[in-house]
Parts: sequence; C-alpha cells; structure tokens
Amino acid sequence: MTVITVPEPTVATVRTPSWKSGLVTGVIAAVVTSVVAVAARAIGIPLDIEGEAIPILGFAQMVLLGTVIGIVLARRLARSTFIMTTVVLTALSIVPDGLADTGTATKLTLALTHVVAAAIVIPRLAGPATD
Repeated sequence: MTVITVPEPTVATVRTPSWKSGLVTGVIAAVVTSVVAVAARAIGIPLDIEGEAIPILGFAQMVLLGTVIGIVLARRLARSTFIMTTVVLTALSIVPDGLADTGTATKLTLALTHVVAAAIVIPRLAGPATD
C-alpha cells in the first residue's frame, strides 16, 4: 500500500507589533533624539527657528506621536508597504527642516533627529512581533 502525505496548509502569519513593544521603542527613540538635541546645544548648535528655541521636550513628544502613527500603519500595512511608506514619510518630515528660517547646522541637526528616530522605530515596527 502506498501512503501519500499531504502537507498541512500554511497560514500566513500577520505581522502585528504590539502597542507595548511599539511604545517602548518610541520611548527609547524619544530619549535618544532628545540626547542628540542636548548634545547639539552643548556643542553650540542653536536649536531655534526664527529666533525661538525648540524645547527639548518637543523632540520627545514628536517622536512619540510619530511612533503611535507608525504603530497604526504597521498594524494595517504589509511589511514592504509599511517600510516604503515610513521611509517616504521620514524623508518628507525633513523637508520643513530644510525650509526653516534657521542656520545650516540647525537644519542638519533637526534632519539628523528625524533619521535617528526612524532608524530606531521603523525596524522594530517592521519586524515580527516578539511579544
């Protein structure tokens, strides 16, 4: 008698990062970008736009807001679409920095904070959920 084995059908696993792990990642990114801002000020880069100083807490708040948006996108989009979307959104978020009425060093530092936050948050949200 011949036995034929039929493989079990595979079910595609949906990548859904948890709110908890996403927010923890956001807090880490918020702290790191705030440290970048503090370090920039410490070496004499004025973090101001039109003469008004950007509060350090503002960096953390915006990173956390971006992370929440990222978590929602990660839970709704396919991985490749999520990555492409967030990379484009990160690039677009830098545009106002380049157009701001401020010095070149400030513009570059602001752009750096966007890239640092994205480099921390996007890979974590794009990867498989671990919790």
